[in-house]
Amino acid sequence: MIKNMLYIIHICFFIILSCSSSGDEPKNEEPQVIIPTNLVMQITITGADSSNINGDGSGFITCNATATNAVSYGFRVGSDAEVKNTTGTFNYICTKEGLSDYIITVFAYSSTGNTISDFKKITVFVAEKGPQLIWSDEFDGTGSPDATKWGYDIGNGTNGWGNGEKQHYTNRIDNVKVENGVLKIIAKKESYQGFQYTSTRLLTKGKFDFTYGRVDVRAKLPTGTGTWPAIWMLGANIDAVGWPACGEIDIMEHWGHNPTKISSATHTPSCSGGCANTQVGETTITDYATAYHVYSVEWSSNELKFFIDNVYKYSYKPSVINSSTWPYNAAQFLILNVAMGGSWFTIDPNFTESVMEVDYVRVYQ
Repeated sequence: MIKNMLYIIHICFFIILSCSSSGDEPKNEEPQVIIPTNLVMQITITGADSSNINGDGSGFITCNATATNAVSYGFRVGSDAEVKNTTGTFNYICTKEGLSDYIITVFAYSSTGNTISDFKKITVFVAEKGPQLIWSDEFDGTGSPDATKWGYDIGNGTNGWGNGEKQHYTNRIDNVKVENGVLKIIAKKESYQGFQYTSTRLLTKGKFDFTYGRVDVRAKLPTGTGTWPAIWMLGANIDAVGWPACGEIDIMEHWGHNPTKISSATHTPSCSGGCANTQVGETTITDYATAYHVYSVEWSSNELKFFIDNVYKYSYKPSVINSSTWPYNAAQFLILNVAMGGSWFTIDPNFTESVMEVDYVRVYQ
């Protein structure tokens, strides 16, 4: 009996203690706050040295940041959006030409989201950018020319264009192909569609045209009396306004019967080719068929300047004609062709075949 009473008392005492413990309020511990310290940022301007303290003109800078207790970093240039990473390294290209000041701000973040920041002011030199390549064909493929860049004029002078030429233009691989990094336009003596000569006339009409810029074409020219290769341009509005209202820019023309003369010319409503007040650029080149030369035009709103191998030859300005008929303020497209014969010269009866090779065509603005 006594033993049972002691057992009951023990059980009750345990229950009282348990109830008392369950009523105690739990203690809330304060979360630990981690704040980064010792933030250091180093900025390197590419190419900076004692002679060029503001860099080499590329505008490229690299920021490296470190901080104690930091797990990530943020970088902001001026009012640009912040860029975050965990490496502490940030690359940036300054684009404003000349000398410009930039404020670089760095943020160091801890694992608890706390942050510290710092900033530095730097002066960076960015070189003036030259003309930028906007279109080109390097002729790196094999077979027919790139159909996304080039189309064809098919036919002959009876189509409404030509100057008494004797060829029939085709898009056959026999007359035009790309191989070994070179475009080849092949003029041939053969009976085809009622004509005795074939060749190709490539053009970017409907695929690419532009207003103002520079064109560079690196080419070797064909040989033989009667050949007439040309690198030239026509106004993209030719179907609406006709020729010569659309304007024509002859970057390079060559005639096989006068082999060492390279010509450049313009055609407008005021003057076609050489006129009393308009000169035609003529240059003597003896290795036109055995060596590549770069034929160029720089086209601005008030002047056409022609070059061979980057050597200035002559210019054409609206001031020398009636400026109201100046057509060179609208888009033009490119043309590459080799014609055979013309209304004022004949073809060597022994001619069989000759090729114009084009290494590249590049357009800059």
